[in-house]
Parts: sequence; C-alpha cells; structure tokens
Amino acid sequence: MGRRKRAGGGHGDAVVEVVDGGTAELVVDPERARAWTLLIDGAPQSHVDLDDPAYLSFEYQRRLGHVIDVVAPPGRPLRVVHLGGGAFTLARYVAATRPRSTQQVVERDEALVRMVRTRLPLDPAARIRVRTADARAGLAKVADGWADLVIADVFSGARTPAHLTSGEFLAEVTRALRPGGHYAANLADGPPLAHVRAQVATAATAFAHLALAADPTVLRGRRFGNAVLLASDTELPVAELTRRIAGDPFAGRVEHGRALADFTGGAAPVSDASAKDSPAPPAEVFR
Repeated sequence: MGRRKRAGGGHGDAVVEVVDGGTAELVVDPERARAWTLLIDGAPQSHVDLDDPAYLSFEYQRRLGHVIDVVAPPGRPLRVVHLGGGAFTLARYVAATRPRSTQQVVERDEALVRMVRTRLPLDPAARIRVRTADARAGLAKVADGWADLVIADVFSGARTPAHLTSGEFLAEVTRALRPGGHYAANLADGPPLAHVRAQVATAATAFAHLALAADPTVLRGRRFGNAVLLASDTELPVAELTRRIAGDPFAGRVEHGRALADFTGGAAPVSDASAKDSPAPPAEVFR
C-alpha cells in the first residue's frame, strides 16, 4: 500500500476480478500509455508501467527502488527474494535496472498471480520465478545464503500478517541471505508508531546495521504512512541512500545509528508468541 505521485484512472477504466484476498482492480493510468494501478479492496498496492518498468510511482516503492540501487554497484546482477508479489513492480524494476539478475517472488494469492500474469505479463527474458505460497513458507524453501537481497512487502487487508513481524521470521531471512546481504521491509504505521519501533527493535536483534527511511511527518508520528527499513550485517551505504531519499520527488529522511536507537525508544523485540498484525490504516488514507 502507498501514495502515488499521480492519481489513477477512474473505476470505469478498471479490470475487476475476485481474487483470494478480496476484489482486485487494475485501473488504467490516464497519463502513461501502458501503465496500471493495482488495488485490492480499494487499497492501492502497486503501479506498473509495461513500457518503462524502471518507472516507480508509489512513494514506498520509490524508496525501495533507491535501496535496490545502492546495495550493489550499478548494473550488477543480484539474487533477490520478494516476499509479496502484488503486480511484481519491484521484480520488474530489478530486471530492468540490473539485467541478468535472478529473482524469486513469493505471493500467496494464486488468483491474483494469474490475473497479473495475464493482464500485465512479465518479460519472458527476465529471470523471475513466481512461487504461490505463504511468504514465510516460501522463504523457508530458499537455499541457505542464496539471496543478495530479501524484500518484504506483504499486506493482507492492508496489514502485514503477524508471523512476518517476528524475530523467528527474521532468523529465516538471515539464513537465506548471503554474508553481507541486505534485508528491506515496507512497514506501515501511524501514531504512536509502536509497530515501526518494535520492528526496528526486532531487526536490531538479527542485524548489526540498520537504517529507516520515511517522510518526516511519518517519523514524527503526525500521519499514517510507510517506512522502509534496511538492515544488514555489513555497513550500509547510508550517505548515498540519504542523498537519494532526500532528493526524491517524495522527499524523505533516513535515520540510523544513535538517532535510530533514540527513535526506537526501548521498544521490545517481537517474537512469534507476541506478534500482532500491523495496524489497520485509517479510512481516509485511501480517499
């Protein structure tokens, strides 16, 4: 879920299908010839431009795009696991910006996968494998140390399921990552940011280095929104990430080090036993 730079087309331009997770709509973007926005039960999930897969429209996807750009030298192929498929926006982005990358997408909604494959087909030359499975179950099938980057962007009813927020889940992430690999997660929260703070605290138990990118108003707890968490066992490219995030049309801020520890404010890490779904967004978020 996330904000776009431009509004999508009217619902009269939509392809509507019932999928496992609700009602899926593909709405034409009136400003781009072969571009579509995917909504699930009215909540915006993805935007895809078939003519320009390197174009990212949603605020949080642009920030994840910056993460993809800085975790390795430009153009270097990556092995990427995407937890949550949507319209495969970020997998298409990696394929376009880092040719010869090998990617695995895990998406539990089989009907949604069929809809997207049919209406927004993937480039057959792209090395993208789509597995229909629960995100955590699919991650468990990734070979030890296979991934350069794991991206978690999983929402069910606009909320991240509890079992994808715990330290036990992150143990599976670290198992799948190669040494020096990176984990990125799209987090959605609002005041008082208890979920985001707990997710940062949980990630700190699994990774030595963390950074959090978001709109300053979100970080200050003034509105509901998305924050992108980046974590690794190696030093993060914080300076370059900060430059890109600050210069984006959706200008944001990157917290790390002592400032991020202060932001976390002693929040307790999450375990499977204590995990909860992320908070539901207020209705006005999608108006």
